[in-house]
Parts: sequence; structure tokens; C-alpha cells
Amino acid sequence: MLDFAKFVKYSKPGPRYTSYPTALEFSSEYSYDEYIKKLETQNSSRPLSLYFHLPFCRNACYFCGCNVVFTSKEDKMLRYIEYLKKELAILSKHLDMKRQVIQMHFGGGTPTFFSANQLKTIIDEIKSYFPNFAKDAEISCEIDPRHINEDQMKVMSEAGFNRVSFGIQDFNEKVQIAVHRVQPYEVTKKAMDLARKYNMHSVNTDLIYGLPFQTLETFKETLQLALTLNPDRFAVFNYAHVPWMKKTMRKIDETTLPTPDVKLEIMQYTIDFLTKNGYEMVGMDHFAKPEDELFKAIEKGELHRNFQGYTTKGGADLIGIGLTSIGEGVDSYNQNFKDMKLYEEAIDAGKLPFERGVVLTQDDLIRQYVIMELMSNFKLDIKRFEKTYDVKFKEYFADALQELQVFVDEDLLTISEDKIECSQTGTLLIRNICMPFDAYMKKHAANKKTFSKTV
Repeated sequence: MLDFAKFVKYSKPGPRYTSYPTALEFSSEYSYDEYIKKLETQNSSRPLSLYFHLPFCRNACYFCGCNVVFTSKEDKMLRYIEYLKKELAILSKHLDMKRQVIQMHFGGGTPTFFSANQLKTIIDEIKSYFPNFAKDAEISCEIDPRHINEDQMKVMSEAGFNRVSFGIQDFNEKVQIAVHRVQPYEVTKKAMDLARKYNMHSVNTDLIYGLPFQTLETFKETLQLALTLNPDRFAVFNYAHVPWMKKTMRKIDETTLPTPDVKLEIMQYTIDFLTKNGYEMVGMDHFAKPEDELFKAIEKGELHRNFQGYTTKGGADLIGIGLTSIGEGVDSYNQNFKDMKLYEEAIDAGKLPFERGVVLTQDDLIRQYVIMELMSNFKLDIKRFEKTYDVKFKEYFADALQELQVFVDEDLLTISEDKIECSQTGTLLIRNICMPFDAYMKKHAANKKTFSKTV
């Protein structure tokens, strides 16, 4: 049995590493002209991954860390569609749109807050600009089960969407009331049945642990209910409480949040429960059935991580479209404006709504490789790394290896000549294990209000 109290000492602020460097390093020093040049000189043989941010929600879920716009006004949504069309038109002047698209994701907000007709308008516009979708492209959408109907699911199915993720978070009514998201089991089941009726290849569910009033016992009940829905994948996220960044989180009474040792208990139980019931752990917070492509990728050490989470679709340039969207090139990240007024003004001026980003140095690329390998596959092939970068790993990362010794002593990690590998318990602390490789951590160490806690 894990000594949870002992592991509480690892509960400290740290990045989730959806990127390295993290978004904290994005700045306006990376200019618009540099960004355009990067877009125009991308390797045309590399495929594309598209992310569309559809930011609208009717009400706030207090746990949510996404960039959202609260509205119930139809005209705001119609206006946003027009700006997406204009953004695509400008993008087409700087990007080879005939490149193969291997992945597309609709995130939010609540993408299905748009009506079936509005979704069809958006999808048709996208496909008129990007005609070359791969036959096996992963086309996915995040869905709030409270906001989905048959017409919308039909539109997505006919457009080739094959993966949907349903936000559940927790089935306990007391927890749901505390986070301002009441969603009965029946509502979720109806939405998931609809996805299967329209042949979604993969139907996934999102849960969050660390929410107000959660206990191990209440989360056991949530897991049991979620299992009856038979999802293809589970994403089980650690709640990131960052009220200094997200005003709606200030509505949560911090005294009702579970302690780090309880959160560890919940996560350990979740791993045991899901693995006993036919799922395998994939990356930091995902679980998949053994026949799932995610699990096959981790077995081969080929899992990748990007802003949409874990994926098998590596080697693509990510293009972020819409308010606040983030894109990723071979050696750069770029982000659109978060403010709607500034987003619209840029587009009205005939420019892409680029606000800030970062160009990666060789050191960034080396550290990115190590961190993303560990975050994705819980291990690092040192020889493969050395062959890729022509760098002596143990010399380059002498300081990091010294910092990692504490994890080795606790049997959370093994370090040999050929590889670094986490133990099953070590996977619970993968963010902590990656942090010694992060060259920017020292800069942020003094500021406790930078990252959410790792445990």
C-alpha cells in the first residue's frame, strides 16, 4: 500500500507540460512578421493538425480553466462564424492548404452550443479551404452532454467526425452543485448512446478528481457509474485550482477541496479500478482499452502529447484557429488573441489574429524531447536521444540527474545507461519527475501563483 502521507511532500506548483517551453514563456518578442515567415516556409510534406476554438458557453462551470465566452445570444455566435471564415481566408494566403490534414479537433467552450446548421456551416467552410483530409484522419469534438442533440451528432457524423469526448467530471450531486454543473447520469448516457448510434469510432469520457466535497468513497461511485457507460477511453484529470487566473474558481470554497493525500488515494484507486476493468494507463491521465491505438502507441513508445492531450498523430504542424487558439510548428509556438475585440480588429485589418509566441532554441528542443517522452511514455530511451541530438545525455543533464536521485531512492524511477523509466507509482508524480529537465523552473520557483499543484 502506498504511503500517501509521505508523497504529500511532492505536492508543489508545476506545469502540466502540454508544451515545452510552457505558455508562460510566450511573448510578443516573437513578432507577427516572424510568425508569418514560419508559416510560409513550413515543410509542405509535413501533415497538418487543425484546432478550432469555439469559445461559447451559456453558464460557468467553476472548475473550468478554458478560455470561454459566456452568452446566450445567437448574433454573437453568428458573428464569430463570420470571423472564422475571414481568418481562414487570410490563413490561405500564408499556408499551403493542400497539405494533408491528419487531425482536427473542435474545443471550447462548448462546441455543440452551436446549432446543427451552424456547425455544418463551419465544417463546410473548413473543408472548402482544406480539401485534403486523410482517410484515417482523427476528427474529434469535445461535447457537453447537456448540450447535444441528434441533428448535431448527425452533422458531425456525416462530416467524418469519429471521436467525441464527453465531460462528466463527477456524478455526485453535491459535487455537481458545488461546481455549478448539474448533469444527471441519464443525460450523459443519452448523449453517449447518440454518439454510438452515429458510429463515432471512439467515445471518451472526462472525469476530474480534486473537486469540492469529493472523497474516495464518492469517487468510487462515480467510477462505477462511468464504467457502465463503457467508454473507449477515460481521461481522469487532476483539478487545477488557479483562482488567481480564473475568476470563476473563486466561487469554490477552498476548505471543501480534498487534501493532497486524499487526491493521491483517489488517483491510485482509479488506476487499480480501471486496470481491473480492462483499461490500461496511457500517459499521465488517460486510460484506454488494450485494442485502442493510444495503448498500441505507448507499447511501441510512439505516443505524442500536444495541446489536445495524448495522440498517435505525431509529426504534424498544429494550426490553431479562432480566439485564443495555440499552434505549434517544428520549432515554435504561437497563440491568437484572447480578447474578442483584439481578435476581430486584427482580422478586420487583414491580419491573422496572432498575439504572442516563442521560437525554440536548440536547448529548448533537446529538453522538449526528454520531457515529452517522459510525459507520454513514462520512459526515455537514452541511446535514441543521443543519436537524435548528438549529445551525451548524462553530461548534458548532470544537474537534472542529481535532482532525480530522490525519486530513484524512493523506487519511483530507475536510471540505467540506456534508459530512464518510471515505476507504476512514479507515474503519479510524472510532472515532478519532468521538472528537473525544465530550464525555466528556477525562474518561476519563487512565484507560488504560477502553476497548479502537481498533487
